Amino acid sequence: MATERTLSIIKPDATRRNLTGKINAKFEDAGLRIIAQKRIQLTKAQAGEFYKVHAERPFFDELTTFMASEPVVVQVLEGESAIAKNREVMGATNPAEADAGTIRAEFAESVGENSVHGSDAPETAKEEISFFFSGLELVG
Repeated sequence: MATERTLSIIKPDATRRNLTGKINAKFEDAGLRIIAQKRIQLTKAQAGEFYKVHAERPFFDELTTFMASEPVVVQVLEGESAIAKNREVMGATNPAEADAGTIRAEFAESVGENSVHGSDAPETAKEEISFFFSGLELVG
């Protein structure tokens, strides 16, 4: 197994309910290190640029509006197989299908307001991390 980095976003539904610490504890308990982190307020245009891969999907407008509705916490997680580990800790996108103990099973409000985002592949992780962070901000 290789040490990897992945992007994590704590979404507006979770920051609104002050769940950042509880969510971060789940990442850390799973062996992931937070090597960069900041709280930001995305504009709808920035959210659209970040999620441009979904631009043709019917939920795109709802997604970008939601992601710009409240602050988010963007962070870089590092660890052995960090991408897969993060996705395991997050749980299924639909909280009704997420395993007990996962972030989405415990904190998500709906399929759309599911508390967290995580990169799905090494190439995506690299692109997503560079969207929010400069190399100087990665201090692992």
